[in-house]
Parts: sequence; structure tokens; C-alpha cells
Amino acid sequence: MHVGVPKEIKVHEYRVGLTPPSVAELTAAGHTVTVETGAGGGIDFTDRDYVAAGATIVPTAAAVFAAADMIVKVKEPQLHECAMLRPGQVLFTYLHLAADKPQAEALMKSGAICIAYETVTERAGGLPLLRPMSEIAGRMSVQVGAHYLEKAQGGRGILLGGVPGVAPGRVAILGGGVSGVNAAQMAVGMRADVTIYDISTLRLAEIDDMFEGRVKTQFSSKAAIAAAIARAHVVIGAVLIPGAAAPKLVTRDMLKLMKRGSVLVDIAIDQGGCFETSRATTHEDPVYVVDGIIHYCVANMPGAVARTSTFALNNATLPFVLRLANLGADAALASDPHLAMGLNVSGGHIRHAAVAEALGLPHVA
Repeated sequence: MHVGVPKEIKVHEYRVGLTPPSVAELTAAGHTVTVETGAGGGIDFTDRDYVAAGATIVPTAAAVFAAADMIVKVKEPQLHECAMLRPGQVLFTYLHLAADKPQAEALMKSGAICIAYETVTERAGGLPLLRPMSEIAGRMSVQVGAHYLEKAQGGRGILLGGVPGVAPGRVAILGGGVSGVNAAQMAVGMRADVTIYDISTLRLAEIDDMFEGRVKTQFSSKAAIAAAIARAHVVIGAVLIPGAAAPKLVTRDMLKLMKRGSVLVDIAIDQGGCFETSRATTHEDPVYVVDGIIHYCVANMPGAVARTSTFALNNATLPFVLRLANLGADAALASDPHLAMGLNVSGGHIRHAAVAEALGLPHVA
């Protein structure tokens, strides 16, 4: 199969779909790989590195899309990239369609086979291609929250870990999944006062055992969340419903309960965000203030640590890329029900039930 890797074009996005070592695995298996010039430059992979791994370098994204049978990316294609896709061509990347109807409609129009990293499943019930970025976003969320709590950044002027004689800052984490647990690990390491909120009592019990009491746990009711944000200095939104829009757990009115200069970090912004006042931002302009509360809603948080993120992502995606290349999309999807859960769009239709429901579009199995 001919695999193409275009350069990512979102603001301050330096990750790349395939590293040179991943390209070498594909070429060793007999596949052809075409890479847009400069695709890995943001994380110090040169065109020569890709050539040494067996790739061909081309000058434009259009040349990559025209040549390849499968496009491997990191972030969702922008509308002009969607227009370069063709019927039957495979797109393998993060899509996050539940919060992006224009992209969904453009992908439907293209006729391409669009497989989303974030809805591929595994036997144990997890999301193996979302996990590495969730881990990174969770860990980043705490350092971001700590940074924007600083007075010079407009925050309340609180050190998350406190000092002897002064209480630590309070962190409320909404959601006890992968990103929430990783956020808790970092927050505990900084000696913050940490509480995780979740609707699964079983998950809360697991978290309690995991942290041996160093993290408080509480069932996530509306009343509990209202109480949480009233006392917290950093609130991290880490709720995920695979393929679906994130639930709005904190309303605009609830911001009035919060202390001025507190920070909201919305990890769920790719799926529309779990705060009513969330809107996607970029690394170029990451924060805004509503009612005295700082909002950090960067839609590609792991892009800030692009080298770590790219290696972590490739570790997870490469086996699936090889399977798709070796078998072709139809056979690979038919042989692997977990990969098949990643199919979001093909043949001009939405193929994932949760995505269709979130977008208000018909679902075709």
C-alpha cells in the first residue's frame, strides 16, 4: 500500500503522523511511503531522516494526498484537506467529529474511509489510541493550571503545593478515566489537595486503592460538582464519552460560585468541552476569562510537547497502520472488531452511532 504523511497545519501543531522509525517498519514490510517536506521538522526529524527510512519526499500536501492510498495524520483534516480526499482513500487520524459537523459533512462528501483514533477500542474496553494523548493531556493539565494560578498570569496567586504553614491549592478533577488519573498523579506529586469526581462507584474504589488515600474521591452529582467548584482553585474537565459530545457539567451560572482567579482546564474540548463557557483555543492564544475565571481550552494540548507526544502516539498507532497497509481497509476492518469501532465515515455515511447521534445525522451501520 502507498501511505502518505502530510505536514500538520493547525496552529502550533508540531506532531507528525509517522516517525522515521515507523516509516522504516512500513518500507521493510514492502509498502511505499510518501512524506511532505518538513513534516517532521518541528520535532527535529529532517527530510533526510525520512529518506534514510525509505520514504519519498514531495513538496506539497496535495502531492501526498494525490499519491497515497492511506493518509496517516495526527489532527483532524481542515476543510481544504478534506477536499483533497477521494472515494475509497483511507484516512487514519484523530477526528473528534462530535463537535465538528462541517468536517463530518466534508468527509462524507469525499467518499473516503475515515478511521478515528479516538474510537478504536481494545478487548479490555479501553481506547488504546486515545490513551497516550489522554495521559499527556492529563499530566499537562496540572502544570497548566499551576501556571495560570500565578498572579502574573492573572490567577489567584496560589502555589498548588502550598508551603509549611500555608494550605495547598485545591484541585477538582471531573472524571476518573485515563486523563483524570494522570492529572491526579501530577497534582499529588505537587502536593496539592486533590479530589476526583466520577459517576462510577467502582472506578472511585479503584482510584482510592490506586492512590492509597492520597486522593479524595466523590460521586459526581450536580450538587457535588457545585460544591467542588466553589472551593477548588483548579478545575480539570476530564470527562469522555467515546465518539459523543462531552456533557456540560459546569454551567455559566456556576462560575459565580468560583473564586476569582481560579482556573478551568478543559481536556474534553476536542469533544465540545465539559464547561458551558468553553470554546476551543490554540497554543498561540490559550486562555480567556469569563466572570473572573481563567479558561484554558487548547484543543491540541499534547502538541505543546510534540516530540514526546509523537513517539507515544506512534507506539500505539503503528500496529494498526501496518494492519491496514498489509490487509487493506476492508479486510482489516472485517477481521478486527476493535479497529472497526474506529470507522466513523465511509461511503458518504456516518458509521459510528455515537457520532451520528451527536451530530444529528443518520447512522448507517
